[in-house]
Amino acid sequence: MTKVIDFQTDPSKYRHWKVEYDSPIAWLSMDVDEKGGLFDGYELKLNSYDLGVDIELSDVVQRMRFEHPEVKVVVMRSAKDKVFCAGANIRMLGGAPHAHKVNFCKFTNETRNTYEAALADSGQNYICAIKGACAGGGYELALACNHLMLTDDSTSSVALPEVPLLAVLPGTGGLTRVTDKRKVRRDLADVFCSIEEGVKGKRAVEWRLVDEVFPNSTFDEKVAERAKQLADDSTKADVAKGIELTPITRSFAEDSIRYSTIEVALDRKQMRATVRVKGPDAAAPADMTVFEAEGAEAWMLRCARELDDAILHLRNNEKELGLIEFQTQGDPEILLAHEALLLENCDHWLANEVLHYWKRLLKRIDMTSRSLVAIVEHGSCFAGPLAELLWAVDRSYMMLEEFDDDDRPLAVITLSDGNFGTYKMSNDLTRLETRFLGTPEQVEKLRSAIGEALEADAAEELGLITYAYDDIDWEDEVRLFMEERASFSPDAMTGMEANLRFAGPETMETRIFGRLTAWQNWIFQRPNAVGEEGALQRYGTGVRGKYNMERV
Repeated sequence: MTKVIDFQTDPSKYRHWKVEYDSPIAWLSMDVDEKGGLFDGYELKLNSYDLGVDIELSDVVQRMRFEHPEVKVVVMRSAKDKVFCAGANIRMLGGAPHAHKVNFCKFTNETRNTYEAALADSGQNYICAIKGACAGGGYELALACNHLMLTDDSTSSVALPEVPLLAVLPGTGGLTRVTDKRKVRRDLADVFCSIEEGVKGKRAVEWRLVDEVFPNSTFDEKVAERAKQLADDSTKADVAKGIELTPITRSFAEDSIRYSTIEVALDRKQMRATVRVKGPDAAAPADMTVFEAEGAEAWMLRCARELDDAILHLRNNEKELGLIEFQTQGDPEILLAHEALLLENCDHWLANEVLHYWKRLLKRIDMTSRSLVAIVEHGSCFAGPLAELLWAVDRSYMMLEEFDDDDRPLAVITLSDGNFGTYKMSNDLTRLETRFLGTPEQVEKLRSAIGEALEADAAEELGLITYAYDDIDWEDEVRLFMEERASFSPDAMTGMEANLRFAGPETMETRIFGRLTAWQNWIFQRPNAVGEEGALQRYGTGVRGKYNMERV
């Protein structure tokens, strides 16, 4: 799998999903093209999916928010007869390198989290209408919806059969949502996850695996009624028209990727990537009417989309670049004015969507299994949403005082109101609350510094950065850190960083990704699953996997 994976698509290119808009309801149908796999060597039978199917779904969910804000209820269903979704394609998993399997699982969970949160964030409520077999990752698709409806017939069931069939964990997201979201009783969950055939009909309701079950003869009618009822009960404000998410402009070279607001430098010899964000150079829009007219070209939205694409590209196509270095350049005051427009109008549908998109983007950075460092140089604009990068990374280094032959403005960090609640992490705390978990009074102290341009000595004293160095020490200290980080085992780094980034309370999200990073990452390397005689390799042959029976 050396093919470059592109996360950009649009409805004209969809091969696996169909959407019908009937305001205020959208009907989202899964109709996977068997011949449309992202890679060669497998067919996507029975509505099974690979990363390409999920890239399209992610695009659908994003466009639903920005291009179709009139939608209040989304009904997810299958366009195929007698099958909802068979889950992740087993042939794809069996033939994929380890890193692709794990990155695939991470992206699918991020996508499910996005539409799962759509009700709270955007007032869009997802229903899942299940006809036919709904197994493994197919049930995970359903679980991320807020209301599950199952038809009562001989072929329709929900199942998480990964343990008996594949010797892997039931999807991490699926397993976690069964216990944490659906609150299925532990012993019943144990039974459910240990059987191949799944659970049907009224038992699925009794076990809390679905919310409602209806006979085939009335199922479609009941789904339509439920969708209409939820739309009628919605408190989401009516929006006449959305904005178009026009294509992102990118150019690829051997050692760089260029966007309008992002430059990515690829240093494969040193095994690192430098992501430089260019702050806005034009004044903020005068009001939300102007911002809405700018649409996808408005800096706050354009930068978020480009940075999101860059992170996904690095994750999936540059896996040996183990260190991502974040830099910024620009005027922090102009950047803060762009953010302030949205914060002051957060009840406007588009301002709300852009701010939530920044929240999701920053979570994706948190979840990226690379060493992350922020380099705060003179002339930088670590302010507002970009200041969040300072506390998403593992370490930060800041230039102290003037440097010879550097006439850029002194390096500063500027806090905004947005840093105190707008961009919460998966642990449902802000990054500042997470950073100062043991000294919460420090967060309150920092509120008094909102809007103040904090130079390196003040930023270090306030705990906003790791180190500040002057002209004499800067180059050597930064170089030593980069070289040291590149010398460590990437496995050890992923484990350490994932543990350190999410201090504080656990949530369903942190459990999903913690289990994915540790458990699924480990299980996907075990011979019981992926060895020549493992269950993934023998699936479909009629011969069960051969297991090493030692408990570890």
